Amino acid sequence: MQTTRDELWIKTAGDGEVIDLTGDAQQVVAARGVRDGLCTVFVAHSTCGVTTIEAEPGCNADLNTVLDGIAPAGARWLHNERNADTNGHSHVRAALIGPSVTVPVHDGTLDLGTWQRIMCVDFDDRPRSRRVVVQLMGV
Repeated sequence: MQTTRDELWIKTAGDGEVIDLTGDAQQVVAARGVRDGLCTVFVAHSTCGVTTIEAEPGCNADLNTVLDGIAPAGARWLHNERNADTNGHSHVRAALIGPSVTVPVHDGTLDLGTWQRIMCVDFDDRPRSRRVVVQLMGV
C-alpha cells in the first residue's frame, strides 16, 4: 500500500462559485499510478467546502439557494461582529458541507456515479486562492 499527496491551487470568485475538481483528482490518480484504493480531496480553508454533486448549473444554483436559506449572508453573525468581518455565513456554510470527500479508486479510475462529480464550493464573499490537497492510498 502506498500513500501520496499532491496540492492543487485554484482561483475562485467566491459567493458560492462551484468548481469541478474531478478531472484534477483523476489526473493525480493517473500520474501516481494508483490502480485500487482511496482518493481524498480536501480543501484547506474554513470558508470553502468539497462535496459530490452533478456539474449542472441548475443543480449548483439549487445547492446555493438551499444554503442561502439555511445560512443567509444578511443574518446577524457573531463572527462578523467580533472580527469586523463580513463572511460569518461562509464559515457556517462550509461547516455544513465539510472540507473533503473520499472516493474509491478502481482500475485506475475514480469510482463515481454517472453524474457525480467532485465539486469545490467557495462560500466566501470575495475572490480567493485555494489550496486543495489530493491524498491517495492504494496500490
